[in-house]
Amino acid sequence: MNTTTQTIDEPRLMNKLALRLMPLLGLLYLVAYIDRSNVGFAKLQMLESLGLSEVAYGLGASLFFIGYLIFEIPSNVMLHKYGAPRWIARIMLTWGVVTILLAFTKSATMFYVLRFLLGASEAGLYPGVIYYMTLWFPARQRVRMLGYFTLGSSLGNMVGAPICGYLLDKGGLFDLQGWQLVFIVTGLPSVLLTVVVLLYLPASPLKAKFLSDPERKWLADTLDTERALARRKEGGGSHLLSVLTEPRVIGMALYYMMLSISVYGVSYWLPTLVKGFGVSNTTNGMLNIVPWLAATIVLAWLPAKLRAGNRTMGAMLAAALLGVMFFLGSVLLPTNTLRFAALCLGAPCMYLLLPCFWTMPPRFLTGARAAAGIAAINSIGNVGGFIAQNLVPWVRQTSGSVKAPMLIPATCLMIFAIVTLILMRRSKAALAIAASSSAR
Repeated sequence: MNTTTQTIDEPRLMNKLALRLMPLLGLLYLVAYIDRSNVGFAKLQMLESLGLSEVAYGLGASLFFIGYLIFEIPSNVMLHKYGAPRWIARIMLTWGVVTILLAFTKSATMFYVLRFLLGASEAGLYPGVIYYMTLWFPARQRVRMLGYFTLGSSLGNMVGAPICGYLLDKGGLFDLQGWQLVFIVTGLPSVLLTVVVLLYLPASPLKAKFLSDPERKWLADTLDTERALARRKEGGGSHLLSVLTEPRVIGMALYYMMLSISVYGVSYWLPTLVKGFGVSNTTNGMLNIVPWLAATIVLAWLPAKLRAGNRTMGAMLAAALLGVMFFLGSVLLPTNTLRFAALCLGAPCMYLLLPCFWTMPPRFLTGARAAAGIAAINSIGNVGGFIAQNLVPWVRQTSGSVKAPMLIPATCLMIFAIVTLILMRRSKAALAIAASSSAR
């Protein structure tokens, strides 16, 4: 190792990168999640306005994930080719425009088409940012950084809830109904952020003027070493699209799907569930802050303490099992207050799993294959959003209970916990074999 590498203060450099990159990346995800949660609030008025049933509306809302699935991998490959600033700016502009157009929906068919286009427009943002982080942060730092990034989703739900609830009660402004105001107001920020991304987001460390030459060299050496190790573990074919048939990628996607069903099921149904308490739209929005505030606090504190691989897996197992308990409580406890408290405790459990999970794929994927593989895991896994937004209203209609849909995240998190336990045991067995070989 050369003297330049030895004299770099890694914690200081990581904090410098975090302060420069993570606020904007987190803001992008915050706006994205407001645009995802708005459909759950708009539903409270849009059903009647368009004459849709819960099941029909759920189908329309879920078409977002079909557009996302189809265009996710091509979008992430384009990000790898053209660079993060230009491609993410394109994503922001198109999804903001489509969100605003949703305010002028006249029929169920138009709603279905625009929801599909919204998914196609946003495709590539989340996995693109995850891939982008691998260009800047060593593996040991990524749980912490992904925790900061995931803060955007919990903050998006937290900020979006009172805004959407308030706007629903402001119908009549400019001759627009409340649900129309929801789409217009939540679509504008992504359009405005297009210019910010182009001007402020650096493409790579080599082009980052805020880094010194020694810092650039240290990053390049450290990340090149990690990529070389990952390439030895990669396996599979050398062709870019061979990653789509790799068993580890498919397995990770199905594993992630359980988490996706849970997250999207809860965020989609929570406004309807709280509305059942007999509160106004504005109060509904304020109450919806609480579970996402709890998630934000956990994400701001815990991921930075989970840098070791086994520690991360242990946290995932504990969070998934606690989530099962709390979501079962949200159905079985006797009063609205206790059920809502259980939901508020279940939300942080789900959201802690997100940054922990996304440290795993870069361990065996690098370069363009990482861009395609992460996109494949995210897009296939996000089919869980399509499943959730159809399954939740079906369970509600079939059971006749507004509480019963919360059995869905409880079941999915139990499956997630079982798979996590299996992976932990395999990891320990692999480490034991490696230690035994070294001893010889």
